[in-house]
Amino acid sequence: MTIELQKKLDYVYPCRESRLEVAQEILENPSLFSELILICFSPQDKNNHKACWILEFVSYEELVWLQPHLDFFCSNLKVLKNESSLRPIAKVVQLLVKSHYKENENGIKLSQENLQDCIEASFDWLINDTKVATKAYSIRTLYILGNYYDWIHPELKTIVEKDFGDHSAAYKAVAKEVLKKMK
Repeated sequence: MTIELQKKLDYVYPCRESRLEVAQEILENPSLFSELILICFSPQDKNNHKACWILEFVSYEELVWLQPHLDFFCSNLKVLKNESSLRPIAKVVQLLVKSHYKENENGIKLSQENLQDCIEASFDWLINDTKVATKAYSIRTLYILGNYYDWIHPELKTIVEKDFGDHSAAYKAVAKEVLKKMK
């Protein structure tokens, strides 16, 4: 299994088509999904960031596949440091949190510990030196979580307002959007 997936990941390139192609192969071969998750959280693996790219695309289609892996996924968010891994994983965290709070029985069910791991990782990504896309996903994730944890919105507002002038137009657009919702 590992060798088959590693070979696929060796030939993944940053272009969307390449990532979609391998994501489709995973969707057609769900038995590869567990291995994909392991590679995502193995920073020493040369294909770690590529696995994260693929996980993001698979999650758009089959987020529920993550349900049995949530404890591992959430508890290992802190091991990721590579920006190419962080952005797609921050997006997956946002998808998980959105799904958890949806009013339907098909949503993802995150434990309190899972939610705490997501909160901690999102704040870490927001306050540390990560790129704007990771920060933007973190802001949106924390906004959602702040609707259920009353301490998050004040903290988020303080951080976003303090950092507002130091960031790009993309960051400012997301910050304005979320600050407006929090008022």
